[in-house]
Amino acid sequence: MTALKQYTRLESGGLWRDTPTSQRREVIVAFREATLVLSDPKSESALSHWSLPAIERLNPGELPALFAPGTEAIETLELDDRDMIAALETVRSALAGQRPKPGRLRGGLLGGGTLLVLALAAFWLPDALVRHTASVLPAATRAAIGQAALADVQRLTGSACTTPLGSFALTALGDKLFGPHRAQILILREGLSGSAHLPGGTILIARRFVEDEGGPEALAGLALMERLRAEAQDPILPVLKHAGLTATFRLLTSGILPDSAVAGYGEVLLQRKGLAVPDDVALARFKAAGLSSAPYAYAIDPSGEATIALIEADPLGGLVPEPLMADGDWVSLQDICTTN
Repeated sequence: MTALKQYTRLESGGLWRDTPTSQRREVIVAFREATLVLSDPKSESALSHWSLPAIERLNPGELPALFAPGTEAIETLELDDRDMIAALETVRSALAGQRPKPGRLRGGLLGGGTLLVLALAAFWLPDALVRHTASVLPAATRAAIGQAALADVQRLTGSACTTPLGSFALTALGDKLFGPHRAQILILREGLSGSAHLPGGTILIARRFVEDEGGPEALAGLALMERLRAEAQDPILPVLKHAGLTATFRLLTSGILPDSAVAGYGEVLLQRKGLAVPDDVALARFKAAGLSSAPYAYAIDPSGEATIALIEADPLGGLVPEPLMADGDWVSLQDICTTN
């Protein structure tokens, strides 16, 4: 996106609140590939990542400008740097320009496919409509839907655990496993027994996998497995099936998914059993990542009976892997849910 590329190195100061009752905190605000990164100016550790497609301005035309990472978000960011404000408004306008207005066809995105759906929708199976819609959604829309789903999940689990050092360690782990800014790993305080994922690259993991483990290998294994599940089945599909045919058809024809459409998806996600991943596929991914599969296997089943293949065929074969993070970062990550 041209509007984004010209700002990829832009940085400014800002005042951040992680909750409405928190004191304002000075942060460094920086553009990244698809996110706005808020960092501590002293330690330079990341405090929060905001998805650009989801950012909303709360006080249009007023200064200092007040932004939030979504309509339901509890975080706020106050900016008085005119260049940064103009950049955010430019990017938001560019993203809005890519979304068709209600009542219009999606033009180049949908083309003849939309016309066909409009003509034959009454005869299509529900699953076909959902899959067709998923196949034409742009990345920005997927990310926005993922953030809306995350907000509904956090209605049940509370906000994801965050501390400056713990969040920095999580970001570094995600970058190491998947590449810079390709995933957002979040630790949930309660409500989740294992792991899950959402559209837009968000991976959710239960706090016990950082508090009860001796190192980050099991946590990394869970993240790898969730990425495999997301590759095996498009994460947007269960969201659209939950939203229903009317909301999905509206998304297809207007580019808008009503806010009410994801209401209740949190219960669905937290109760859903993860898609089974064949052992050979899992082992190949662990090998490619240079990661031992045994810690993950024992974290999922301490007896090892249900995950024996991942233990016996561990691609590292007892070799000592390269450390995923420094000991100090792991200690900080273990405390991520105990200090906020």
